[in-house]
Order: sequence, then C-alpha cells, then structure tokens
Amino acid sequence: MHRLFVAIRPPRAMRQALRGIMGGIAGARWQDDAQLHLTLRFIGEVDRHVAEDVAAALGAIHHPRFLLALDGLGQFDRRDRIDSLWAGVTPHDEVTALHNKVDQALTRVGIAPDTRAFLPHITIARFGRHAGPVEAMLSQAAGLSGPAEEIDNFCLYESRLGSEGATYEIAARYPLD
Repeated sequence: MHRLFVAIRPPRAMRQALRGIMGGIAGARWQDDAQLHLTLRFIGEVDRHVAEDVAAALGAIHHPRFLLALDGLGQFDRRDRIDSLWAGVTPHDEVTALHNKVDQALTRVGIAPDTRAFLPHITIARFGRHAGPVEAMLSQAAGLSGPAEEIDNFCLYESRLGSEGATYEIAARYPLD
C-alpha cells in the first residue's frame, strides 16, 4: 500500500525563513526541511494500481505558474488543545484553483472528493498532549512575510509512518505551465 498526498514544496528561501522562526516552544515537534510542504490534497492509502492512476491523472493537470508568499502564523486546535502551528501563504486564489484541479483529477480516477474546507498553509510544528504556550510566538511572528516566490511545480508525495513520525518522499513532480 502507498500512503499518498499532493503538495507544493516551498522554495528554498521560504523554507529557510520558516526554519529560522522554529523553536522555543516546549512539547513542539518541529518539522524538518524535508517535511515542509503545502498540502493540496491528502489521498491516503491506495494500492499500486490506484497509485499509478493517481500519478497519470496528476500529469494531465494544466495550471499556470504563480507567485506565493508567507503570510503570518496560525494554529489548529483539536479537543480544546493546540494540535499544530502553521504558516499562512498568500494569495489563496491560485493555490485554491490548483487544489480544485487536483481534486477533480483524483475524482476522475475514483478517489472520493475532499469535503473539508481548504485553507492553504504550511505546517511547521505538531503538538502532543502537553504543549508549551504558543501565544508569544504567534504574536511575535504574526507579521511573518517574505518576498513572493514563483511556484513552478507541484508534487505527489509518499508518506511513511515510523516511530519518529512521518517521513515524506517525492514520488513525482508535475510542472506548472
């Protein structure tokens, strides 16, 4: 079985900016450079034949290149506790349009459409039950921004779960027009 997702790999300067703000929160599991991505669509576990169909369907997507910039920090909560810390991006329109095209391509090969709301972001930390306070970092880095950088491809990733967490490997890259 293959555990797959579709994502944008942030450009090097954007990843360096994110790594530069990581740290200082007890209980945080900070993402390493190889884990930084902007998820367009989580697929989940599929067999080899479906994985091949997914790869082919993604290869048929046509979408223009676009500029993307970092835009603030936020958090997701689960059961009244912080679950993850993320960096926002701007603008949302181009990323959302690409997300929609990915979702449509996957639907054509039998993957159920994504019914969750889509919020473009890059997860930078995950938390267990006992997370230190994040308010200081959220207020300090609320104005997180950087120069817009061109996004010229998106990727199909395979995720492997291990005792140290997930590792991600790019299975295929798809150029944007």
